[in-house]
Amino acid sequence: MAQLTKYQQSIVKRYYDNLDTVLLQRLGEQVTDLYLAEGKKRAKLWDSIETSLTKLEVPKTRIDHVRKSDDARQLATLLQELLAKD
Repeated sequence: MAQLTKYQQSIVKRYYDNLDTVLLQRLGEQVTDLYLAEGKKRAKLWDSIETSLTKLEVPKTRIDHVRKSDDARQLATLLQELLAKD
């Protein structure tokens, strides 16, 4: 792997320092999209949501419960809980 300049290192560091904030914002957008999605798009969106929740270290049992319900309101409630912690 190539060596990064100090500038590049600072960009990478800031990205990882703010990763939780970025994931929470993205999750908020995904909740909105989930309200409107149907069919295959909805299934694909749930895959993306599950990845985001895993990166946010939400317990697997909680992720499975929300996904099984296929309810955007439950996901929005979970997002509110995560925002309250942050």
